Amino acid sequence: MLYATALLVLADGTVFRGKGIGAFGEAVGELCFNTSLTGYQEIMTDPSYAGQMIAFTFPHIGNTGTNEEDIEATNVAALACVLAQDVTDPSNWRAESSFSQWLKRRNIPGISGVDTRALTKKMRDLGVQHGLLIHPQDGRFLDIPALLAKVQAWPGLTGKDLAIEVTCRQTYHWEEQNWRLKTGYAKQTSKAGPKIVAIDYGMKRNILRCLAELNAQLVIVPAQTSAAEILSYRPDGIFLSNGPGDPMATGIYAVPVIQELMTKDLPIFGICLGHQMLALALGGKTEKMSTGHRGANHPVKNLKSGAIEITSQNHGFSIVPSSLPPQIEITHISLFDGSVEGLEVRDKPIFSVQYHPEASPGPQDSYYLFKRFMENMALKKASP
Repeated sequence: MLYATALLVLADGTVFRGKGIGAFGEAVGELCFNTSLTGYQEIMTDPSYAGQMIAFTFPHIGNTGTNEEDIEATNVAALACVLAQDVTDPSNWRAESSFSQWLKRRNIPGISGVDTRALTKKMRDLGVQHGLLIHPQDGRFLDIPALLAKVQAWPGLTGKDLAIEVTCRQTYHWEEQNWRLKTGYAKQTSKAGPKIVAIDYGMKRNILRCLAELNAQLVIVPAQTSAAEILSYRPDGIFLSNGPGDPMATGIYAVPVIQELMTKDLPIFGICLGHQMLALALGGKTEKMSTGHRGANHPVKNLKSGAIEITSQNHGFSIVPSSLPPQIEITHISLFDGSVEGLEVRDKPIFSVQYHPEASPGPQDSYYLFKRFMENMALKKASP
């Protein structure tokens, strides 16, 4: 590269030079890496990435282009992206624009031409990094020591409640089902399914689509909604969504609500941050991980069936196993590091998983969990 138009500055003083992509601007946050081979558009719009910049380990980012359908939230949550190579020209019949154009329209800066192998090894060995990415319009980087001081002053994600920033602002209903060839996303035609109130800590749309596909009637409420208001909708089940930030911080207002809901003996299902919120409500603790789990190829073992699921994951905090009370059974573990990937309450229709069974992007090995939630609600409704 003859002339750098963007910089990635890490808190330890490491500087990566490259070509600016997407929008002009500057972002400061936690730099993490994602190993997925596809689904970059879904990844960038996953609200769980709030406060983070994503380094993609796969080199050919952009090859399927972008469109207005494959998004997980209206607003891009990720702060910036880091690529090894320049954005690949799109080659897909569904493509509407290039990835760089898509980033620019959403005011998201990026950098290409970075040695992402060296960067990923650094994060693998030392943990996620605090970083600053700058793509200046005039091509000037100003004072690198000043940029370094800015990233070193960034406080990090520990203790930070980001769910409050990405949650919905008002209650709404959801009827969109899974995408279909030639017709796109289908709409529900029946109102006969169970009613689920989903608490939005940073909800991905494909989670809602998976539930709607099974004919669930969905009411989505903001993260700080009270238990009384949730129960006023007379739900058959409660869903706890994914989301960003430190679970302990979000738990300040979320845990009391979940604890009150658990007294009603309703089926509850949690994913990602929802999984961590459930653990906290049951008396457990969470901790910051060194590198986190982010990718679409993470092996998880189901301890009850012995089956291995290949899963999509995105989280930087995990449950402390020794903190869980006796009534909690660990049902799934990561085969990468043994961390808790699933739990359930003994003799109650309450369970959760750390990974993302909605598969957007990622494999579909774990779709059965949505059916299990539906079965729990049906059994509860049928019981005297």
